[in-house]
Amino acid sequence: MNFNEKLQNAMKMNQSLLCIGLDPDPELMREGMSVSNFNKAIIEATADLVCAYKLNLAFYEVLDKGMESLKRTINAIPKNIPIIGDGKRGDIGNTAKAYAKAMFSTLGFDATTVSPYMGFDSIEPFTEYWEKGVFILCRTSNPGAADFQGLPFILDGKQVPLFEIVALKAAQWNKKGKGHNIGLVVGATYPEELKLIRHHHPKMLLLIPGIGTHGGELASAVRNGVDNWGQGAIFTSSRQIIYASKRRDFAQAARQVALSLRDEIRHLASTREK
Repeated sequence: MNFNEKLQNAMKMNQSLLCIGLDPDPELMREGMSVSNFNKAIIEATADLVCAYKLNLAFYEVLDKGMESLKRTINAIPKNIPIIGDGKRGDIGNTAKAYAKAMFSTLGFDATTVSPYMGFDSIEPFTEYWEKGVFILCRTSNPGAADFQGLPFILDGKQVPLFEIVALKAAQWNKKGKGHNIGLVVGATYPEELKLIRHHHPKMLLLIPGIGTHGGELASAVRNGVDNWGQGAIFTSSRQIIYASKRRDFAQAARQVALSLRDEIRHLASTREK
C-alpha cells in the first residue's frame, strides 16, 4: 500500500483531515514523563481521530537519546495511520540519497517534507521512493516566508511570485515520477496564496500547517485548501492539541481538542461553497 492509499484509507476510516504533530517539548509536557510515554498516551487517545501524525525531527534531535524516543514513537503509532517525517531535507547527490534512505528506509516514515531551493536533483532521490509521499515547501506559514517565497519572477511574460513557480515545478516533477507522490506545504496563515495554489493545482495534495497557535484562521484554510470533493488536504496542529493540559488528564484533554478540531474541519469541508 502506497502513501496515498494509506492516507485515503485513514481519512475514510476516521472521517478526518486532521494531522497531529507530535513535537515534544519537555517544558510544556507533564512533568516527570518521558517523551516516549507522553507521545504514546497522546497516540492512544487520538488514533481514531486523525488521518496522519507528523513528527518534526528537530524536537527529537535536540534531546538526549532523542532518536530512541523517535523510533519508539513511530512504533507506537498504529500501522494503518500514515506518519509524516518533517525534516525539510534538501541537498545534492549522494547526500540527498542518504537523506531519503534515512527517512524512508531507516526510520520508516510514510512521507516527508523537502526543500526545493537546490532544484530537482535534490528532490529526485525522495520521489524515487514512489510508494512514499514527498511534500515540497511552497508557501510556508512563518512570517519570514515572504523574504523569498513572495519575490516576483517573470514566467511566460507575466510577473508571478516564487511560490507559484515552486508549485508549477512540483506539478511538472509529479508527472515525471511513477507514483505521482508529490504534494505541497502551504501555510494556513496565507489564505489568499492558499486559494491561488488550490485553484491552479486542483488535484494536488496539500499539507497545511499554521492553524491554531500559528494564527491561521481555520474556516478560510479549509475553504481554500480542500479540493472539489472536500478532500485533498491535511491540516496539521501540534501544540494546540498535545499541550491542552499539563495535568494528569493531558491525554484526555488532547483528545477533546482533537475531536473538536476534527469535527470542525469536517463540517467546514462539507458545507463550503464550491
